[in-house]
Amino acid sequence: MKLVVDANILFSFFKKDSFTRRFILSHPEIELFTSLYVFEELEEHKGEIKSKARIDDTIFELSSKELSAYVTIVPLDEFKEFWEEAEQISPDPDNAQYLAVALSLDCAIWSNDKDLKEKQYRVVVVTTEELTKLLGNSTNLT
Repeated sequence: MKLVVDANILFSFFKKDSFTRRFILSHPEIELFTSLYVFEELEEHKGEIKSKARIDDTIFELSSKELSAYVTIVPLDEFKEFWEEAEQISPDPDNAQYLAVALSLDCAIWSNDKDLKEKQYRVVVVTTEELTKLLGNSTNLT
């Protein structure tokens, strides 16, 4: 199953015992994709992520490398032709990148963003809870 993953989902990967981390690591059937901007955003919010996840620089870097093994970065050239449409349908300019990548790959987006899910109907948006039910995982969401 191919999914474009948003930054907020990936932020929670850094917490050692997070559901998102366990879920990504235990579901090899999921192929995750995103734009380079998401990894830049993770780096930009490094201090906040480290504080919330209670990790140091070394663990942040190791987690980033681990995450990059599970998430494929889609080059701009592969989704730029969908950018204009994505901007038109996106309820928030920050979400246009996810929509453009999803349109280029013809797949859904994994996001808990309510507006992204409910205020556009061109791309399917699957929440963590829905994804968990879909894949039959009964692990508690934390």
